[in-house]
Amino acid sequence: MRQFALAVALGVGVALVAGQATIGAQTKTRSPTVKSQGVNGGNAALIRSALAAAPAEIAKDATVVNVKADGTMETLRDGHNGFTCLPDNPNTPGKDPMCMDANALKWANDWMSHAPKPSNTEPGVMYMLQGGSDISATDPWATKTETFIESPPHWMITWAFDPKVSGLSTTPSKTGTWIMWAGTPYAHLMINQNPKPTAAKPAAAKGK
Repeated sequence: MRQFALAVALGVGVALVAGQATIGAQTKTRSPTVKSQGVNGGNAALIRSALAAAPAEIAKDATVVNVKADGTMETLRDGHNGFTCLPDNPNTPGKDPMCMDANALKWANDWMSHAPKPSNTEPGVMYMLQGGSDISATDPWATKTETFIESPPHWMITWAFDPKVSGLSTTPSKTGTWIMWAGTPYAHLMINQNPKPTAAKPAAAKGK
């Protein structure tokens, strides 16, 4: 998740209010230095960054929003498929753009507001196909770390899976699937996979 990164990666929480996305920022960096988003390439660069978070078939019709330096949100591009994408957060390690559906947005907003539990009644889907970095694998609201948990390209299912029932690990991994924040209402699956379509292999020629 890159901690939001739904947050932009643990850096950003997003909600839909009156049909518009609003975002609250959470500090995730160890340095007070604040970088300006989009200084090289402007909005076009921010949009490219945001869309790189999701599979092409989702990115092409997704809404793109950005958190400005003053903490306010701006819509860079309107979409119509129910997904909202955010560009890389320059104040976090590595690249961590993200793209999520409405259920994941609701989940993220609840997480950012420290709600006792998420209000989404169905699992949400969140993509981070450029990877990401998190502060903690066990504490949803940790604010400090000396070593970030780095993740490869992955996607998430925002639903409180139980490791005892699912048999899935709670240990951070760069391969396979594991449960982050297990044992809390904000537990979710971390699926280390880039779900891009695989080109079909040509059929083998039949012998004469």
